[in-house]
Amino acid sequence: MPQNTSSVSSAASILAARRRNAEQGPRLPEWCRPLDVDTALAIQSGVTGQLGVPVRAWKCGTPSEGRVVMAPICAVTMQDGGDCPAIVRAGHVRVEPELAFILGKDLPARDAAYTQADVDAAIAETRLALELIDSRYSDPAGASFAENLADGLLNQGVFIGKVVETQKAHAAAAMPIRVTLESGHETLLDGRHPDGDPRAPLYWLAEFLRSRGSGLQAGQAVITGSYAGSFDLPVGEEVTLRYGDLGDLAVRFLKR
Repeated sequence: MPQNTSSVSSAASILAARRRNAEQGPRLPEWCRPLDVDTALAIQSGVTGQLGVPVRAWKCGTPSEGRVVMAPICAVTMQDGGDCPAIVRAGHVRVEPELAFILGKDLPARDAAYTQADVDAAIAETRLALELIDSRYSDPAGASFAENLADGLLNQGVFIGKVVETQKAHAAAAMPIRVTLESGHETLLDGRHPDGDPRAPLYWLAEFLRSRGSGLQAGQAVITGSYAGSFDLPVGEEVTLRYGDLGDLAVRFLKR
């Protein structure tokens, strides 16, 4: 159970204000810091409610050592390429290359557990994506896991590119990620999904939300883990990322 309603609401107010203003600050006051997963998730929900915008996507990963990896995402840019406004730190935007599963059917709360086949049937398409990384803490490494979970696990949004071939994407346990800047500089990364099957965290998320009386909605996108950690990209310069033989994602970041 969450610690108490007052501390959850206060923590959510602080984090929601920082999101609105693209600000960072110190750790939450000690009296309203989450001490467990349930409280952190309650704060997540409170932030979304205070922002007053719909959940358009989710990030997730398979749990480890009792750590739940999930967060709602409200800021979503979906296009085949082009400009993407983002929070800029030190002249760069930090990103993680991922795949986004776009749901064509609801996966609502229900009594029966969701099978992998149920979830697969709800996926309308798979797209290339970049998770946009930022924290509402000046020093996220100095905050506890629960505090970072409450803040959405360093998410500021997601940029979603073009549709890719379904079967190839679902089998993409590993693929090279080639990053090419407009200046001509090129970097080749050894891309590997942390779970092997990029759908594995989505299977977990659908069942986890169902077990808590919640669910996923048609039209939402779900990203499930980075193929190449996180790295910085420049602002104002077109960047092209090639995801193995799945295709290219082109983006130019602009300061929000």
